[in-house]
Amino acid sequence: MAVNSQLSSAEIGTLWMTYQQKTMILRMLDYFIEKADDRDAEKIMVHLQKDIEPYAEKMEKIFEKHGLEVPVGFTKDDVTKEVPKLYDNGFDIMFVRLVKEISMGMHTLNLTMSYQKDIIEMYRELTYLTQKYYEKCTQYLLERGLLPQAPYVSIQKPVEHVQDKDYLKMFKPVKGRRALNTVEMTHIHHAIESNIIGMQMIYGFSQVAKEPEARKYFHEGGELAKGIVKKLTTIMFENDTPAPMTPGGNVTQSHLSPFSDKMMLYCVSLFCSFSLGGNSLGTAFSLRNDLPAKLSLFMKDIFEYAHKGAKLMIKHGWMEEPPQTEKH
Repeated sequence: MAVNSQLSSAEIGTLWMTYQQKTMILRMLDYFIEKADDRDAEKIMVHLQKDIEPYAEKMEKIFEKHGLEVPVGFTKDDVTKEVPKLYDNGFDIMFVRLVKEISMGMHTLNLTMSYQKDIIEMYRELTYLTQKYYEKCTQYLLERGLLPQAPYVSIQKPVEHVQDKDYLKMFKPVKGRRALNTVEMTHIHHAIESNIIGMQMIYGFSQVAKEPEARKYFHEGGELAKGIVKKLTTIMFENDTPAPMTPGGNVTQSHLSPFSDKMMLYCVSLFCSFSLGGNSLGTAFSLRNDLPAKLSLFMKDIFEYAHKGAKLMIKHGWMEEPPQTEKH
């Protein structure tokens, strides 16, 4: 059967979301490149920006080709490069790495919901680019001691199979507390690492946001991320396992905003979606029954926080509406 040349609703929706995300990172790179004080970091970001820009233009042409309005996304008006540095000590590459991590999931999912050959190819190419720059950012941070790796642990031998239902419990009647397995530890470590970077980012936003409501909202988000880090770190310590502590990414004393409140709120919304997805995976793959309960509470708090941000964006006219279906 011939493929319909008209875009499906899924393709329109994924293109719209991808355009929002790509224009956001392009504008943030404008600022981070301007303030880069490390030549290697600047090189990574300059090359990334040059590689992403053609895809934003390609998406604009696809929208126009199919008679659709080109989204507003984010423009040069959403960034002010002349203000002082808001973050220091490797935060720019930490941020880019986390955005690339989000992008990897988005592009793979979007590819599975596409039918047009050119759109499938675009997501395939974007996936490759994302993986390439994620690796570059990872190696950059590792070389500078700015990225704590997951803990190294001794593994019991030989391979065993679960013998009883007590394995699912936090405490076992005879042996006491059941140690975390490596799958559970992986998701906890990842959540701590992501929330530390998110906390630093959002505290910076709270320091420079123009609208008082936005400043209050961002501060609340920083406290939420801090609370999640504390609780997850406690779980690691109770397992006699070190928790990751990121030594870089400090917020400076600047109170002048490099980004519009609109773009910062969108960025936080994107990170909340990523956090909800990460906690969902952690819940699905954790066998010790106390962990899904804790992660589910985090998801509830994150969802409520994201919903509050959406209402704030709507109130100030900062939320661009996705393409809507016509009522018949």
